[in-house]
Amino acid sequence: MKPKKTLSNWLTNRYQLVIRNEENFAEKTSMGFTYSKVILFSVIIFAIIFAISLFLAQTILAKWFDPRFAQMQMNKQLIELDQKVDSLYLEVDRKDQFILGIQRVLSGDTVNFSDPAKYLRGDGQPLVKPTEMKLAPADSAFRKEFEKSDLALITLASVKYRELQETFFFSPLTGFLSDHYDAKSGHYGVDIVAKTNEPVKSIADGTVIFASWTQDSGYVVMIQHKGNLISVYKHNAQLYKKVGTFVNGGEIISIVGNSGEMTDGPHLHFELWYNGNPLNPEEFVTF
Repeated sequence: MKPKKTLSNWLTNRYQLVIRNEENFAEKTSMGFTYSKVILFSVIIFAIIFAISLFLAQTILAKWFDPRFAQMQMNKQLIELDQKVDSLYLEVDRKDQFILGIQRVLSGDTVNFSDPAKYLRGDGQPLVKPTEMKLAPADSAFRKEFEKSDLALITLASVKYRELQETFFFSPLTGFLSDHYDAKSGHYGVDIVAKTNEPVKSIADGTVIFASWTQDSGYVVMIQHKGNLISVYKHNAQLYKKVGTFVNGGEIISIVGNSGEMTDGPHLHFELWYNGNPLNPEEFVTF
């Protein structure tokens, strides 16, 4: 009686595949195999082909045949652009708040004063809108009368500025003064004329709190020094320092230029502000 074959025997039985020449039946090659090996090899080949097909369907073939591919790529780019726009909006808003804070300091509005640079770091609350900063009519009238009076031109030999007078300041630029400080006419600094591409230096150690372009003054640098002293350098041709950078006295921060609308030639407009009040730079710096 012939033994009954099982699935195990069918899978493990060995077979031989012989390849012969058709003309003389000469044996060319032979190969032994079992059905289990054939099945395993077929599964591996199928898995490899499936993986390659899936990869191509998600990449190269998708660009050619999938109509949704272009739309998905466009949606992805739109999301990335939207995120960049949000980031730029926040940066512009912080910069506007910072500039508004600087304007408040330079205009003498030191009520509830806080460091303007904190808005660039993102840890400050939004400042009030410019329309909310208007002075009351009585305050505006008093301010105008005060600016016209001699009290606004107090000499810096007073005790209030004695500490600054005893401090050594580097000259920001070597040149001659073409226009002097005159608070009555609204010229709160000095104009220094020098050769083109002359380096502009920081008058003392401090931190850059503003370094950007303005319509009237071109490229402007502002440096916060100790004792609530701020130095301002306007009409530069190029800026070498960024906001938040610490600079040493005598360190180059820019080069002389003719940028901005309110200029008639290459020069440096230099200002000093102490506690929100303009100072005559010639009282402290030797040009």
